Amino acid sequence: MPHLFSPFTLKGVTLRNRTAMSPMTMYGSVDGRMDDYHVMYLGARAAGGFALVFPEQVAITPDGRTTTSCAGIWEDGQVAGHARVASMIKKMGAVPGIQLGHTGRKGSELPPHVGTNAQGSWKALPPEHPDGWTCVAPSAIPYGGDHSFPVHELTREEIHGLHRSYADAARRALEAGYEWLELHFAHGYLGASFFSPLANQRTDEYGGSVRNRARFLLEALDAVREVWPERLPLTMRLGADDFHPDGVRFEDSIEVIGWMKEHGLDLADVSFGFNTDDMVDPPFGESAGFVDRAARVREEVGIPVACSWNLGVPSVADAAVREERIDVAMLGRPALSNPHWPVWAARELGHEDPFSLVPADWAWWLRNFRGHAPSIGLPAAGTAVPAPREAGAQPAVEVAGRA
Repeated sequence: MPHLFSPFTLKGVTLRNRTAMSPMTMYGSVDGRMDDYHVMYLGARAAGGFALVFPEQVAITPDGRTTTSCAGIWEDGQVAGHARVASMIKKMGAVPGIQLGHTGRKGSELPPHVGTNAQGSWKALPPEHPDGWTCVAPSAIPYGGDHSFPVHELTREEIHGLHRSYADAARRALEAGYEWLELHFAHGYLGASFFSPLANQRTDEYGGSVRNRARFLLEALDAVREVWPERLPLTMRLGADDFHPDGVRFEDSIEVIGWMKEHGLDLADVSFGFNTDDMVDPPFGESAGFVDRAARVREEVGIPVACSWNLGVPSVADAAVREERIDVAMLGRPALSNPHWPVWAARELGHEDPFSLVPADWAWWLRNFRGHAPSIGLPAAGTAVPAPREAGAQPAVEVAGRA
């Protein structure tokens, strides 16, 4: 059976293990560009043993950013920074992935560590602010809360223009050297909002039935499939459940992922819809909170799957892969808190050579150290939080980022 540190091949790409750094919005870009900061932190995660490394969601248009400081790939001048990032990730032994998306009605924000209100929530900028913009959506329905400013309902022509922007962004991503492309249709962003009846109340061919609400997603996938090589993985993160009686239902998502497979999707990354804050019993505090849903997609659609959400305990992530419930474990905050999370996890799981996960020159020193063994700088093996054995047990929780 596979396990967390077995290789995984998808199309013409082989991951050295089943760990991926999940896209995490880092608010470190100027004019959408990537620079030394991104090379540093993403290269470090590749050097730390992750097999697949994503930057944050990368915007396909300027108004597709979440905040004023988010990365983009909407113009050719941004390719050089991405190329530096992709090159460093590959040099450190990992596969560089890119997640393309558009924030939709949850954009025009200040970075949360810079601009929050008294309740600590993210602060949206009004359209008339010098750094703000008018958010776009399938219907003229603001998200709510801080995002209460009017939004622009996209016309058919604008929708078709966005599909061209997806394709243009994919072309630039290929030029930059990325080898894995994911489309972000989750977390309340534009693709997710088209899919959700909470945000999409259109009466044309892009609204109403499940088929119509999935049309935007399928056409974006088709546009990217035209320019993205068949030899490289094309995947998608879907907001598969809104946890709201009037929102996206998971059973509908299974059907839609089946359609996406027919349109050339290679792997489904299953996540939350996040089209409303008014959710009913979302599994935020559950260990491996989305693995059951991902496993159903894998079984019923017959497509490889990934998921994130509370997989930061090595034994939990390993079990999900070993039991063939998921194919890739996506790790967000664990990757930020410990760039060598895979090395630590390998030691916890009894890997025969955990230092084989880091570059050869580092590995030589780590295998051949002398002196006081615990002083090497890693926790002793066996210190991980164990997987919960009883229903309702609350392990240490990884809550994924907004990306």
